[in-house]
Amino acid sequence: MEAVKKKLQTELDKLEEELHFKLPKEIQKAREFGDLRENAEYKAAMERQSMVQARIRQVRQRLSEVESIDTSKLPTDSIAYGSKVVLYDLERDEDVTYKLVTSEESDPDNGLISTVSPIGQGLMGKEEGDEVKIKTPNGWRNFEVKELITIHEQGE
Repeated sequence: MEAVKKKLQTELDKLEEELHFKLPKEIQKAREFGDLRENAEYKAAMERQSMVQARIRQVRQRLSEVESIDTSKLPTDSIAYGSKVVLYDLERDEDVTYKLVTSEESDPDNGLISTVSPIGQGLMGKEEGDEVKIKTPNGWRNFEVKELITIHEQGE
């Protein structure tokens, strides 16, 4: 969780620096070109300023959400954020292992799936032994929850 907070804070710091130091200089430089109605540099800088302000709001909101996650309140007997799960893929006749993480930590190729991804959402609240049918972008997948290791059992 600390890595996510650090990543978000780093992005926020960079955006704040751009908004308060870099963009004002670009806007001032663009103003020096004259007529603002037909000034592409000015329009581009103003559009970037709006985008940066919007992203700052999003990052602050997400940081607030992440900081409010109380891992002590996560379930100890069902799949939630931080859980490692071994699933038996019924169609492919193979085991797959996932860890449920925030969207910022997501790395599906390395088994880190977001709690808001189709598979992540489908697994939330499930327990060992449950069968789960999940609609993914590539079609329906059927799993059996073979093993569950919650965040509490991992000591994180």
